[in-house]
Amino acid sequence: MSDQRMRIGFIPLCDAAALIVAVDKGFAAAEGLDVELIREVSWSNMRDKLNIGVFDAAHMIAPVAIASSLGLGHVKVPIIAPFALGVNGNAITVSPALYASIAAAAEGNVTDPMVSARALGRVVATRKTRGHAPLTFGMTFPFSTHNYHLRFWMAAGGVDPDEDVRLVVLPPPYMVESLANKHVDAFCVGAPWNSVAVDLGIGFILHFVSEILTRAAEKMLAFRSRWAHEHPDMVSKLVRAHARAAAYIEETANRDEVSAILGAPQRIGVAAEVIRRTLDGRLKVSPDGAIRTDPNYLLIGRDGAGRPDPAQAAWLYAQMVRWGQAPLSDDMCRAAMSVFRQDLYDAAVGVPSGEPPGKIGAFAGPAFDPGNIAGHLRSWRIGRVPVS
Repeated sequence: MSDQRMRIGFIPLCDAAALIVAVDKGFAAAEGLDVELIREVSWSNMRDKLNIGVFDAAHMIAPVAIASSLGLGHVKVPIIAPFALGVNGNAITVSPALYASIAAAAEGNVTDPMVSARALGRVVATRKTRGHAPLTFGMTFPFSTHNYHLRFWMAAGGVDPDEDVRLVVLPPPYMVESLANKHVDAFCVGAPWNSVAVDLGIGFILHFVSEILTRAAEKMLAFRSRWAHEHPDMVSKLVRAHARAAAYIEETANRDEVSAILGAPQRIGVAAEVIRRTLDGRLKVSPDGAIRTDPNYLLIGRDGAGRPDPAQAAWLYAQMVRWGQAPLSDDMCRAAMSVFRQDLYDAAVGVPSGEPPGKIGAFAGPAFDPGNIAGHLRSWRIGRVPVS
């Protein structure tokens, strides 16, 4: 039916898997939806095309959905997110030269994010003493998980991300080229681009984000609130199709097929074997072939990952406040949490049974309480907004 047609944008990343598989394996069609997927390059393009109605829905980085709803950094367009496309999946990749410097300065195991962050602080201090230019780190957008993950990690080790290093915005597919050309010394991006850098011999994966935050909301299936209100049946159908696709992806027996689907040139466009490593959470982390395994590297659907968690939205809002992007406001925090629509997920898929999944689980600082953002901000020495 023509009124069931949709145009959905995506960025070539592994956490678009449920969206791509929902379409390419026919789960969306089984719900009566005719979905056209449009490959995009940057999150600003994605946000703008969703906001003005070029896209009916989008693969969207979680903080962008929140920022758009709050009117931060751009026009205010309320967004809702009834399905979480991915939890975790980012990694911090550094050049061989920076890896050697951090490893030499490390007092302990460099795979410990506190050890590496403090080592980075020593490297930064030495570079300042010698008059060297600041290190440059690539991230995908000012309102991005990648920005906040880098900042959280660095600041825990005493590095001020606004004063001691440079953070620059790069679209995900351009990260590897920028590292190869020495335009950046490191980057934080989603899979598969960290693995591509390692395979090319130009990068070391220093940390999975799952080592920095046990559970970090990453990408959402996002709709304009007004469109979703006008098309509730299509929203429910698409959420159901994504839930089925996520379950299909998480079945190990389907991983080779899924990797081939995702690796197609019009989708992510990298070797299926690289995507398979991502889905299995078994990644080559250095050019010499060393492997690090984490079953939580990228969660697509399993362990409740598909169900939006408003506490995650609160954590992201807290980072916006910490780094001077938003004022501290109970109303704004509630508005941020309301972007993640558990109710629409439950109505479409069913209320999950059992214990809810664990919360943020950061490697540093006290446990995060979404009801006490001010307390969270008082926990940190480095930030942009003083909190009484």
